[in-house]
Amino acid sequence: MPGQRPTRDQIPVDQTWNLGDIFASPAHWREDVARIQGDIQAVAAFKGRLGNGAAVLLACLEAHEKLMARLDRIRMYTYFNLSADGSSPENQAMAEQAEALIAAADASRSFLKSDLTALPDGTVERYLTEEPKCAVFRALLDEILLTRTHRLRPETEEVLDALGEVLKAPNTIWQLATAVDMTCAPAHDASGAAVPVSIATYSSSHAHSTDRMLRRSAFASLTDGLSRQKATLATTLATHIKQNVVLAQARGYASATEMVLARQQVPSTVYQSVLDVIHDEIAPHARRLARLRARGLGLEKLHSYDLEAPINPEYAPTMSFEESGRQIRESLRPFGEEYNTIIADAFGKRWIDRADNVGKRSGAFSWGVYGVHPYVFLTWRDTYRNAFTLAHELGHTGHYELSMRSQPRSTISQDAFTVMVEAPSTANELILGQHLLNNTTDPKHRRWLLVQLAETFTTNMVGAMLAAHFERNIYALAEAGKPLNASALMEVQGDVLERFYGDAVEIDDGARLGWAQMPHFYMSIFLYSYSAGLASGYAVVKAMRDEGQPAVDRWLRMLRLGNSRPPLTLLREAGADLTNPETLRQAVRYFGTLVDELEQGTPA
Repeated sequence: MPGQRPTRDQIPVDQTWNLGDIFASPAHWREDVARIQGDIQAVAAFKGRLGNGAAVLLACLEAHEKLMARLDRIRMYTYFNLSADGSSPENQAMAEQAEALIAAADASRSFLKSDLTALPDGTVERYLTEEPKCAVFRALLDEILLTRTHRLRPETEEVLDALGEVLKAPNTIWQLATAVDMTCAPAHDASGAAVPVSIATYSSSHAHSTDRMLRRSAFASLTDGLSRQKATLATTLATHIKQNVVLAQARGYASATEMVLARQQVPSTVYQSVLDVIHDEIAPHARRLARLRARGLGLEKLHSYDLEAPINPEYAPTMSFEESGRQIRESLRPFGEEYNTIIADAFGKRWIDRADNVGKRSGAFSWGVYGVHPYVFLTWRDTYRNAFTLAHELGHTGHYELSMRSQPRSTISQDAFTVMVEAPSTANELILGQHLLNNTTDPKHRRWLLVQLAETFTTNMVGAMLAAHFERNIYALAEAGKPLNASALMEVQGDVLERFYGDAVEIDDGARLGWAQMPHFYMSIFLYSYSAGLASGYAVVKAMRDEGQPAVDRWLRMLRLGNSRPPLTLLREAGADLTNPETLRQAVRYFGTLVDELEQGTPA
């Protein structure tokens, strides 16, 4: 029927990823689930024995490494299946089983942190000297000892780990509510044709359409769908926020943000600087771009559904998935044979899921499966913006794959990656943008490409930064004991947007529901990493342009190191110092030059 999305079984196989590289079938997954109990018991057997010497610690860490690699495969297989089709009862059941298993495994291995932090000062350092093979686990040991003063009693930690499935429930509820339970009426384009609407189709396609009637209709449909779910979604987000607040208080942190940043090894000063310096310095450029877009569209004022519309609606070239792959590979050629083979394999060996189907969650991601390879997830449309999104996710793919080839599983931690994880992805967007600009002589096409490159900044350094401001404000409300109902969240969202855009953009109730369509809040203080990552990525790409191969070599070396060193140290060695606000400002200035050039070609 017109306006209806296909079901997963109607999707051509070449548009889907090959999860058979993880497990040949769900039956094989179940076999591994049964076998993992032996690995769990092998680790649990070391409880209370870590004070018996370096050899015992090494044996424990090696058993733990094996367990975590197997858990990765079990968890990611179910996560990928659920992301691709959350409407499937089998996928839902497997995901529930996986989460219960992971919670049980986490509870049984929680002694590792408690027993290590209970050892006398200097013991771990002595073990590292006595048993050199322990050195590969240095990052894991440092990460555990970093928060030793905030550990609770061992039995309490074990209970919290056993509740892992419950504590992760807000994220699961959000995914099911938005991908399965929420339905949106079809939108209609200027010809009256019906078009299906979901968070994924709106963000990947409708928001960028040249057809304002479609943009407005799709936005209204999405707003209506979110409005019907807003009480549930607000409660879900509030529950996640309050969990972190309570845990932070129990662990003796001054705030939930301080607790999360401690795990990420990021000083609060860097976090605050990323949010505040970028907000204040990029706002004038973002407002100029909004007014420029309004002039190009013939509007007196932009609405939120116009923020990603083409500046010149009469020129909107498309790019196929195949052509985007060719351009991305060409742009990354300076990274050398190994990196480029990884990217080629992503296309040639079905590491990418690009379908649009009922039950598919919104957003895009790339995630590595240790011992297998990374996978890429997005909803594809033949747009240049989707090409940039694909380049972005393949940046994660290259990072994960090089890290997995060079580091043990324990040296690839999502928390430790946070502040730097979006640097490889946004750097790839910048590299693709410059490659495309360098290969056109058509002024009209150059202008189109400048808009696409500017959107790398409006997405990662404006949109994500504003979401991070919203997140910071609602944590403050929660810690002050204020309610986080839908009305309160919409008010905070509106205040953040109005403060930033001023009178350049009309902020309506649909815009005030922006928080309801973002999964990133359930990753806990993650959104600032997009702005930090883009600033770092720009510094590195600029160095590559200025220095050539030496800067490329430094970058590839960092990608291979996982989190074997503190993240800010790794970035600094690659050429990006986030402790210096100038790193942030130079990226903002570059965005300003893109707006400058666009303004020069726009009639007043």
